[in-house]
Amino acid sequence: MPVYLDIATQLDNDVRNKYQAGDYLPSESQLAQHFNVNRHTVRRAIDELVATGMVQRHQGKGNMVLRQPHDYYLHAGAHFTGNLLEQGSLPRSEVLQARVIVANSKIAERLNKPAESKVIHIRTFRKIDGIPRTVIDHYLSDTAWWPVLKYFKTGSLHQFINKELNIELQRKNTRLRAQMPTNEDCRLLQMNSNIPILKIKTTNVIKGTNIVAEYSSSNTRSDVIELVMEH
Repeated sequence: MPVYLDIATQLDNDVRNKYQAGDYLPSESQLAQHFNVNRHTVRRAIDELVATGMVQRHQGKGNMVLRQPHDYYLHAGAHFTGNLLEQGSLPRSEVLQARVIVANSKIAERLNKPAESKVIHIRTFRKIDGIPRTVIDHYLSDTAWWPVLKYFKTGSLHQFINKELNIELQRKNTRLRAQMPTNEDCRLLQMNSNIPILKIKTTNVIKGTNIVAEYSSSNTRSDVIELVMEH
């Protein structure tokens, strides 16, 4: 392996484990001395980190560490909160809106219900380490859950359902696509309008059955989440 690639690998590990977003790497001269190589070799190593989005060059200041996306694993048992806690992050979720609505034809179809059926709608807003990440519209088919779900205010909705209703939900399918954010997306997620969002649509069933219990549609900042699909 070329020396600069070996250095790039070591710097990549340092960025992931020792630095925070906004920190600056030591100067090229300091790194050259540390690795006992010339500055040109260090510069080529840093080029590798720039190419992968780990750091960004700032003229006159140095090489700044960029915020890295969090991994979000997509599988039948995937849960937002558990995924991120395992990565050492601090996820927060709050309810923006909770109500019983008349489902339009699209939502009713996703929930296997007749058009204009009543369903529960809960909109949640999620942050990771204090930074806005995702807005999710949850549609739940069984309005008998409403006397309990109306008290859901924060945390994991699925954990709340499991604890209060003794029902476990499991992911059945997920649809993904990229789209440009709306003005409301930009306001809630505190993002620029030129950054795409990930539109993630998920159908969840009651575990061990084919009963569709929830359909959710989320808008997620594409610059802060990296989806991992396990096979």
